[in-house]
Amino acid sequence: MKKKNKNNIKTRTVSDSMGEIKVPYDALYGAQTQRAVNNFPISGLKFTDDFIYSVVLIKKAAAITNYNLKLLKKEQKDAIIKACDSILKGNYGDQFPVDVYQTGSGTSTNMNCNEVIATIANKLTKSKSGTIHPNDHVNLGQSSNDVIPTAIHISSLKMVEELLLPSLKSLEKSISKKSSKFKDVIKIGRTHLQDATPITIGQEFSGYKEIISKNIKRININKSFLSYLAQGGTAVGTGINTHKDFGKKIAKEISKFTNIKFIESKNHFESQSSQDSIVGFSGDLKTLAVGLSKIANDIRWLGSGPRSGIGELIIPSVQPGSSIMPGKVNPVMCESLIQVCAQVIANDSAITLGGLGSIFELNLMLPLIANNILYSIKILSNAINSFNNKLIEDLDVDVEKCNNYIEGSLAMCTSLAPVIGYDKAAEIAYEAYKKNKTIREVAKSKKVLSESQLDKLLNPRNMIKPK
Repeated sequence: MKKKNKNNIKTRTVSDSMGEIKVPYDALYGAQTQRAVNNFPISGLKFTDDFIYSVVLIKKAAAITNYNLKLLKKEQKDAIIKACDSILKGNYGDQFPVDVYQTGSGTSTNMNCNEVIATIANKLTKSKSGTIHPNDHVNLGQSSNDVIPTAIHISSLKMVEELLLPSLKSLEKSISKKSSKFKDVIKIGRTHLQDATPITIGQEFSGYKEIISKNIKRININKSFLSYLAQGGTAVGTGINTHKDFGKKIAKEISKFTNIKFIESKNHFESQSSQDSIVGFSGDLKTLAVGLSKIANDIRWLGSGPRSGIGELIIPSVQPGSSIMPGKVNPVMCESLIQVCAQVIANDSAITLGGLGSIFELNLMLPLIANNILYSIKILSNAINSFNNKLIEDLDVDVEKCNNYIEGSLAMCTSLAPVIGYDKAAEIAYEAYKKNKTIREVAKSKKVLSESQLDKLLNPRNMIKPK
């Protein structure tokens, strides 16, 4: 029967084990979803499609697995698969309204998916086996306690393979090209924000490239832990109410659908009671964020000016930099990436605290962990692509400015120290500073060495590698 609530929204009455409750008339979900909506009006944040689709993918794989294990009839299996495929095509996105900050096991989201899939399945098919039930059929052989940890691993690894690693490899390639392009451009090095001995921009960028390369290696090593799925452990890891082969077989089905090799957890008690794999992987994302922030910050500083700053790098103009100062160009792509890195580091703190929610046989902060790990992977991937496409690829250098800084640097006296001694070299540096002269000018006036010796020692190209 149609009714209208105080907000003039048509509703219908549904029921579960706790009794009757009103849901929006056109909603495909049922009582358990509505109770969660009513109980958790917290943030307005909903799980992203990546996570919901991973749960739905589990339901599809479970239907096939249960049919192969002779636990579901063909009509039931086919109906569930049709419903899942329809959702996975992008339909019914408005039917997953549960707030991220819900029950710690994610039961509300699991049941939301079960209810929506069951409703769609019943609409798409007239099963001879009767009504498709959200618990008895869609959730057969499963528990929220193994579905949600499994969905976290599936959605995270899919995003790593499809988004994060490709973006990192593109950035690595672009930085490597810049390292080669700028290999002969000598500039002054800097330590403690002060002048240091010469370095080439190519050498500087080779360091950036190695930061990215090492992060790719770390991610490739530790992503393997995400391939282990908790599915098959049901409530507490024992596998109660499921077939003994369910975990192994559903992992194979999920692997087929994702083209990523997933396997059943070696120990369900570990995979359901802790989230150490995600906590560890989040640490890798934090390390990546620290490295990316260093690169973006360096480029931001090296491009500062362009006339009253360092100005060695020429940053591409992508948008006006000021609403009041005409012609101003800011390092906006650097700033965007730096902000993303700060957020990822903050997310890692939340995920670490979420890991502390592992108590007895279940982690009770699964939604928080899921939301933050996927958020980190997504914004890192997108920011890396933008940083690469709109800054790194068109980055250039001001060779003249690099040369001018070198000749005027007091650090040039470093190459004199092995020949005339540290104290005499320091004396030359102090005098050059006080009289606003170059090291070359003071050294020649003092006649500490012949001009040919000074020219050789003070040639910056002789300072960029070991003698």
